Amino acid sequence: MPFDINRVRAQYPALREGYVHFDGAAGTLVAAGCTDAIAEVTGGAVANKSTAFAAGRRALEIVVRAREAVGDLLGASPDGVVFGQSATALTYLVARTLADGWGPDDEIVVSRLDHDANVRPWLQVAARAGTTVRWAEFDPATGELSTEQYGQLVNERTRLVAVTAASNAIGTRPDVAAIARTAHDVGALVYVDGVHATPHAPTDVAALGADFYVTSAYKWSGPHISACVAAPSRWESLRPDKLMPSPDDVPDRFEFGTLSFELLAGVTGAVDHLTSLAAAADEAGDAGAGTRRARLIESLSAAQAYEMTLFAQLVDGLAEIDGVRMCPAPADRCPTVAFRVGDQDPARTAELLGDEGICVFSGDYYAYEYFQATGLRDTGGAVRASIYHYTTAAEVDLLLDAVKRSR
Repeated sequence: MPFDINRVRAQYPALREGYVHFDGAAGTLVAAGCTDAIAEVTGGAVANKSTAFAAGRRALEIVVRAREAVGDLLGASPDGVVFGQSATALTYLVARTLADGWGPDDEIVVSRLDHDANVRPWLQVAARAGTTVRWAEFDPATGELSTEQYGQLVNERTRLVAVTAASNAIGTRPDVAAIARTAHDVGALVYVDGVHATPHAPTDVAALGADFYVTSAYKWSGPHISACVAAPSRWESLRPDKLMPSPDDVPDRFEFGTLSFELLAGVTGAVDHLTSLAAAADEAGDAGAGTRRARLIESLSAAQAYEMTLFAQLVDGLAEIDGVRMCPAPADRCPTVAFRVGDQDPARTAELLGDEGICVFSGDYYAYEYFQATGLRDTGGAVRASIYHYTTAAEVDLLLDAVKRSR
């Protein structure tokens, strides 16, 4: 079934600027459905939440719709969706709250494959509680995070296992479900960083075994706002510090101050955009049937197949360029590759590509432990290129040609 890339690209106004974007792992372009929703809120009468008058009721409705949208995206209960400024901020919130009950007899497990936002908050709260930290290591030759090691790392003292659903550096998709089963067998909780995984495939937090799952809307065509989802009963057991008069209900007790209603409207618009990708994959255009959740699964599955075809083109092309060295990664990964061009500083490579209108990132992209372990961080990390569902085969060729000229 063909993927109508022209139809998809038409939904991204920023593409009219003419730049070639391989920087989606750091943040995607924003879909028109998102920007339109934000403009509608900022241009209309929306007050703080209230049932007394129309503008206040609109705010309440915006929040409800955004929770429902994220719930559909992740296969989670809307009543368990907590919004926050960023995935980092939400992880710190959960870490501080969970660690209230930790002590020297407890342990946690973190991974060197993870973004630092799913490492440093846990290390810091563990240090204050005197809790032992155990490390899951990735295989430097394959980029894999083996599940077997968790059998030795997890024990009856383990309180939490933090793991990524996909590496933002090299794309590796660990077997989160298997890791979660090991953790749950001893009563430990599992906190999953889904920031890099969510944009590239359907997500089912229950199937993953995630007790907490965090994602950022700006990585899937939305605004700069994030969400952490958990079962409402899980949130009920946690008591964060909060203002006395602020709501005590779940999930409101975890959302400090007044929410950004315009950004929440943008979240719903972005999720609805992802839903519309099914029409781009359907020659008949019959994407209106079924629940939003079902259409999201169809859409993101079609997008994933499209992205991985282009990613194979990219990886095969890089492998043919003399002097290009790619960071090892397994076959089961998101469409993200980290590489270096000879002895050239990765920042210089990114600048040369940028001069040609091609957007890539360089450095460690906050995958601090990964680049420390590989020894690449002190010499500039690597160049990162990622495919998104608005990327074209012609753009992959442009990148490959530009890399050849950058040597």
